[in-house]
Amino acid sequence: MSDVNKPDVNNPPVPLEEQLCFAIYSAGIAIQRAYKPLLDALGLTYPQYLVLNILWREDGQTVGSIAQQLALESSTLTPLLKRLEAAELIHRTRNPTNERQVIVSLTAEGTALRSRAGCLGDTLLHASGQSPAALARLNREIAQLRDSVYAHIGGWTSPDAH
Repeated sequence: MSDVNKPDVNNPPVPLEEQLCFAIYSAGIAIQRAYKPLLDALGLTYPQYLVLNILWREDGQTVGSIAQQLALESSTLTPLLKRLEAAELIHRTRNPTNERQVIVSLTAEGTALRSRAGCLGDTLLHASGQSPAALARLNREIAQLRDSVYAHIGGWTSPDAH
């Protein structure tokens, strides 16, 4: 076995509770668990909510545009979109000027769901015990970290960077 494959006993792994990536990962899970009762009442998963949130801001976007904003591959997004379409919250149509593109638009039901979904932010405020200013600051810091990592490794540009 080469030295490359041997664990470095002088440099053991950092314990999970000291790893920033684990703190962010587990915080994301905790937030999604806090949101779950509200999302269940809406009949949505968190990824479905994210797609609808993008469409509530700007309806009639391509699958590629939505995938880019979520840092996903279009092929990963397609099954999620099919479920939203089966729930009659969106509809997908081919772009008449470019048959390779699929346009995703809200249905009347998808648009109406927006007013019922507006309470997720309040849930996080209550569950976290943080002030809106503290959560906004944390959001900016994590977004800066994300953008810095992607700038280093490539592969995604935040929609806010445009």
